[in-house]
Amino acid sequence: MTTHLDAGSPDCVESDFDTSVEPDIAADSSGGISPAKAAGVAAAAVSVAACGGGGGSTSGGGSGAPPTGGTPTPAPPTVLKPQDDAQASRFLQQASFASSTGAIQQLRDEGYEPWLDRQMNASNSQTARQFFSSRNYDRNDSNNHYDSRTTGDRMIWAQMLTGGSSVRKRIALAMSEFFVVSFNSVAITWRSPAIGEYWDILNRNAFGNFRDLMEDITLNPAMGVFLNTRGNRKADPRSGRVPDENYGREIMQLFSIGLFELNTDGTVKTSGGNPIETYDNDDVTGIAKVFTGYDYDFTGINIEPAVSNPNRQIPDADYARNPMTADPSRWRFPRSTGFHSEEEKTFLGLTIPAGTNAADSLKMALDHLFEHPNVGPFFGKQMIQRLVTSNPSRGYVQRVAQVFENNGSGTRGDLRAVFKAILLDDEAIDPANVTNPAFGKLREPMLRFIQLGRTFGISSTSGNWEVRDLSDPSSRLGQSPLRPPSVFNFFRPTYFPNGSQTADNNLLAPEFQLLNETSAAGYVNFMERAVDTSSFLFNDLELDYSAEVAIADDSQALLDRLDLLLTGNQLSSGIRDLVKSGMDDVSVTSGSSTDEKLRRVHIGVLLIMASTDYLIQK
Repeated sequence: MTTHLDAGSPDCVESDFDTSVEPDIAADSSGGISPAKAAGVAAAAVSVAACGGGGGSTSGGGSGAPPTGGTPTPAPPTVLKPQDDAQASRFLQQASFASSTGAIQQLRDEGYEPWLDRQMNASNSQTARQFFSSRNYDRNDSNNHYDSRTTGDRMIWAQMLTGGSSVRKRIALAMSEFFVVSFNSVAITWRSPAIGEYWDILNRNAFGNFRDLMEDITLNPAMGVFLNTRGNRKADPRSGRVPDENYGREIMQLFSIGLFELNTDGTVKTSGGNPIETYDNDDVTGIAKVFTGYDYDFTGINIEPAVSNPNRQIPDADYARNPMTADPSRWRFPRSTGFHSEEEKTFLGLTIPAGTNAADSLKMALDHLFEHPNVGPFFGKQMIQRLVTSNPSRGYVQRVAQVFENNGSGTRGDLRAVFKAILLDDEAIDPANVTNPAFGKLREPMLRFIQLGRTFGISSTSGNWEVRDLSDPSSRLGQSPLRPPSVFNFFRPTYFPNGSQTADNNLLAPEFQLLNETSAAGYVNFMERAVDTSSFLFNDLELDYSAEVAIADDSQALLDRLDLLLTGNQLSSGIRDLVKSGMDDVSVTSGSSTDEKLRRVHIGVLLIMASTDYLIQK
């Protein structure tokens, strides 16, 4: 059964993915509008308790006795599998965006690691570049897409709400909150293809190597514009100009090593009771020289008049995708000499000799950062926070950091191994942590909306995925992918709400930085429209609730299905009673109209997604 969604202004993406390739994201169906009881369920969201850590080590294997008189033969490793549908659903919501009955069965049949390997082996179902090209969004025509942010929002929402490669995209989204670029501040011609290439870099490198990802991100034009690497020039004693320090500072503070020296378990090293800083102002000044002399690469780029304005010259969109270059002969206005600083560059104990060119300086600098002992625990802990729990134990962080240092075959920075270590760790999988008050995380608003869409088979009537920027916390969702307010992301990894039980228990709750009275109420109002009614917000989207409508006359069966798919059967008895009571307020029999059945489904979906049991992902 299809219900029409009202999606703000047209910002879209695409829906021509073959979901049969990856049934892990295959949709079930359901949809909803909210009753007055939603307010009561959602009110607790403002004061919901925080999240935390657990304990354990990575899943094990086995060994067999040697046959009599023969060479010892090891038994095949034990394949750890979910023991029930709830455990499978829970894992799917950590590793991807949503769970479905088909994905639950697959995971139970295959086991955690084989299923995860299969997902990681799958190629990207569709890139941002393919999305733009398939809709002519990167063509110089009368639509003037070269100035549009709308097409960028459409692209990323299409990637989030539908299609295959859900594990790859979930991890790419987590890394977008570490290597932050904000679409809000990429003010260049063809800004949407530029942010699209940044997104494609995260997807291409999701299971590659951290060192390669560092370089690709550094040379990405969207990052170059966002943190001022593009056009950054060497010092000029005559004018007093010095290299811009923005990217040099942030690649250390946010993208690699952090502010303070760390132990392998993520705890801060101290001296005399004070944290030991990883770098100082001299280090910033030294590394800033590395990131000078870069600009767009115009090799092979055609430039022609804008169709609607012949006086304006528009380059091909690929200039905003090509890695930046320090070779001045490849710039739009070629030069015989460039602007890279060839002075001596000293930082973090490394000295790059005077006269070293841009490419070699960059390689030496990134290699040095990559080898810093902080990178494994600094990056690993934040990825655990994004995917599993806000407060991982020291042992959990240490196990992941050790895999970053060595994937078991001598390779450092193997992201596939790192994310497998995060998702397959006993602390992540242990069902006992469902009842651990110190475990879990607040679901980010955008992840809630993405889960709604993927769980209930969202589709775009136009095929363009016309979803806009949903960042407004009062009238929309309060968060939009790739649109953090600053380089510090939507929230700080060390944030906790003052005066809360979280603070009293020395726990972190990063996502709670998004939560206040305005955003809590705005979320419920947004979801009321999202699960059911047509309005100016979702006029291009539809949800498929046919599976839920088919059992809507049995409120208990409907509740069981929604609980499994949305929370992994984590609703408390009190919330279950409240949701069932709300659904039963609508009298439904097998002979009731589709509209009456949909009304019951909508109520159930909204009440669950507004409840604290749902909002905290365990």
